Amino acid sequence: MATNWPVHGVESVAWRNRSGRGSRSDRTLRAIDASIPPFIADLTFAVDAGAQTAQDEAVSALATLEADAGPGTRAVSTLLIRTESIASSKIEHVEASMEDFARALAGIRSNASATSMVAASRAYTSLIDEAGTTGVISLPSILDAHTALLSDDPTEHGYAGRIRDMQNWIGGNDFSPIGAVHVPPHPERVPALFSDLLAFVNRDDIAVLTQAAIAHAQFESIHPFTDGNGRIGRALIGAILRRRGYTRTTTPPIASALAVDQGAYFGLLDRYRAGDPLPIIQTLARATRISSEEAIRSVGEINHLPAEWRNAVQARSNSAVTRLLDLLMDHPVISAEQAEDLTGAPTSSVYTALDRLEAAGILHQITQRRRNRVWAVTAVLDELDALNARIARRAHAERPLPGREAGLSGV
Repeated sequence: MATNWPVHGVESVAWRNRSGRGSRSDRTLRAIDASIPPFIADLTFAVDAGAQTAQDEAVSALATLEADAGPGTRAVSTLLIRTESIASSKIEHVEASMEDFARALAGIRSNASATSMVAASRAYTSLIDEAGTTGVISLPSILDAHTALLSDDPTEHGYAGRIRDMQNWIGGNDFSPIGAVHVPPHPERVPALFSDLLAFVNRDDIAVLTQAAIAHAQFESIHPFTDGNGRIGRALIGAILRRRGYTRTTTPPIASALAVDQGAYFGLLDRYRAGDPLPIIQTLARATRISSEEAIRSVGEINHLPAEWRNAVQARSNSAVTRLLDLLMDHPVISAEQAEDLTGAPTSSVYTALDRLEAAGILHQITQRRRNRVWAVTAVLDELDALNARIARRAHAERPLPGREAGLSGV
């Protein structure tokens, strides 16, 4: 079924390899074909019954997740957004274990990938919270998120929070766009395209997942930054859901579903550039439904934890142990110093409480040292790993057969 969505154009632009490195072809290349994404701010869509059903099911799952967040809403929201940032980072081949991530949360920078994941978590939180607070997705909010993502990056920190003023490309090699799978628009085109995209994402008359899918694909096609485009582009999905009021506190880890088949995910972006937004719209609806449904299950598991902990330790009501238990949902990674500050208990009481919670299997140490020790809440880290695994299994199992996606018509 024809979508009537504009195909991206192409233009030849001058190119010079300023590094002087690479093969002879890289060094002598003088022109490249850069894409020209269409302006989309005023385009309107009408989805057919199949596509609308998929989106309705996803929206229903989002609503249930919000309703089920329960008494631990703030903690659950933080945990889910961290899960989303981890999965989004893995799509960019930034890999680290949940324990490495926990150590990075505690400020231990022994694993660069885990540190990058923590930065992604800050970026996601920044952009999504700003969209919910102001009701607007603005250029400053996106730049602030990009700053949060890359300000500590040893290579890219100089470009953090800055729209690119140079040509970039995806794939190929480090020295020229030869063999690239996508060459984004010339940097002179980026400001106008970005302004057009912002107008699109701030509309309220488009089905929200259609809007989020197209906005994400358009963002990735513009590729407005030197690095971090994938992670900021996926954070944009969460920001749109929050701005439109479809989420208020929670953020389902949609990237966990998208990460299952990275080749297919990048293929969706290629099809969008070829004038076919349908596959990415349908995939995002499915990813949102699956991630929301599995997050609902994790919310239930996490919200039961405080009662289980109290039954396990049977501590007095105002003891350091009980005060620590009250903190663990909001602080699933905690140092002795933090525990002391937050509880107001004496140092000796805090260490006794931490040892008792560790003996009960509630906490485990994630540092191998005598001083400045850090603990993590075992069940929380395990549940986040389990959530990622369940989403991945379902996303793999529910992938449609070729040609079985519902249709979309554009007006």
